Amino acid sequence: MKIMSNEQLVVSYRDALKSERDKEWAQILKTEISKRGLKPFKNR
Repeated sequence: MKIMSNEQLVVSYRDALKSERDKEWAQILKTEISKRGLKPFKNR
């Protein structure tokens, strides 16, 4: 995996969720987000 900043990681995760064929990539990104303790979505 490329080294990404926290912002890039969250944006890539959101884009992967929107795309139907990137489900596996979204799962990889989700695990990295949880390792870093980030929250990819704002509480509404």
